[in-house]
Amino acid sequence: MLTARLQAGDEEAFGLVLDAWSAGMVRLAMSFVSTRATAEDVVQETWLAVIRGIDGFEGRSMLKTWVYRILVNIARARGAKEHRTVPFTSLLPEDEGPTVDPSRFQAADDPHPSHWTSGGKPKPWETPEGQALRGEARAVITAALAELPARLRTVITLRDVEGYESQEVCSLLGISPGNQRVLLHRARAAVRARLEDYFAGAQPLALRNGGSGRT
Repeated sequence: MLTARLQAGDEEAFGLVLDAWSAGMVRLAMSFVSTRATAEDVVQETWLAVIRGIDGFEGRSMLKTWVYRILVNIARARGAKEHRTVPFTSLLPEDEGPTVDPSRFQAADDPHPSHWTSGGKPKPWETPEGQALRGEARAVITAALAELPARLRTVITLRDVEGYESQEVCSLLGISPGNQRVLLHRARAAVRARLEDYFAGAQPLALRNGGSGRT
């Protein structure tokens, strides 16, 4: 068992979790602090805290959840010193207003009010060119995540990048299920909007390669 190995001081086991989790921990820490260097310092401090506290871990949660909770607490404290961290339960401008442009929905006097308009419905992205553009799309997603407000970026990172369930995210961040749903929905909508803009402007592969269809 991994926990038992860590509590026994198994350096190989510690190296495994360090390699497997650190990249994701840096991504999450970046939601709270201003630079990657600071985020890496937070992760290093987290691992030191894990080493000091692993003997007291009682298994009431998953080991990774326990480690991430330590990370969040340290990153939040560091972010507060930088004046970047705000309470997750507070109402901020990104929580107000429509998530999607209202013009994309049918009006109250239309046959199907609040349904998508013919041009407003999200379009499928799995086109023949879509496979070739996936690498570029990842870069668009990365940029979109970086531009999100910190709270939105934290929630979508935990849910969609790290794979945490909603209940675990609520526990880690100390927020209600309703708040978590709102933040996640707005974050996903913002990323999807960036992808829609990207795919709308992406040229077919054949055109980008001079009409030959070859790379």
